[in-house]
Amino acid sequence: MTTQARRRREQADREKLIIKAARDLAEAEGWDAVTTRRLAAEIEYSQPVLYSHFKGKDAIMAAVATEGFTDLAAELHTARTSAPEARLALTAVGAAYAAFADRRPAVYDAMFTHAVDLTFASPETPAILQAGFTELLETVRPLAGDDDVAALAETFWSGLHGLVTLMRNGRLRREDHDKRLAILFGRFAA
Repeated sequence: MTTQARRRREQADREKLIIKAARDLAEAEGWDAVTTRRLAAEIEYSQPVLYSHFKGKDAIMAAVATEGFTDLAAELHTARTSAPEARLALTAVGAAYAAFADRRPAVYDAMFTHAVDLTFASPETPAILQAGFTELLETVRPLAGDDDVAALAETFWSGLHGLVTLMRNGRLRREDHDKRLAILFGRFAA
């Protein structure tokens, strides 16, 4: 292995370490606890090393979000393609989405509630950010009838996001979460 290749590998490994440390710290203590000083201490590198990889906390949060979009798209794809028919796929995808948000709240927040420097709802949106939405799109496509498929997917996503966010923020009772999801899935699959 050349010196240059080894340096690139070490740099990529440090970047992954920074992202993992930020994600783990945010999941344990919230995004307010994630600072470059704290991350530097966690990974045992200096702050200038962090800044050689990321411009600051916002860039680190965007990297965590991007990683989250990769994971969410894979989970939604598995849920959709494992279901034997369209109505069950809708339920499986919706449940996978809600479970992801519940299991990884800080990552979900980086993806959908915090302002991050990522391009959404545009032709310039990176493919990995589009992949999860594509899974939602393909999930509702067989159920769309005469409806605009993209608008239907956006509406389904909005319903999921709203229920998840309102429940997580204490605006809706947690004990009725599954009931509300079942109503949403039933209305979309009707």
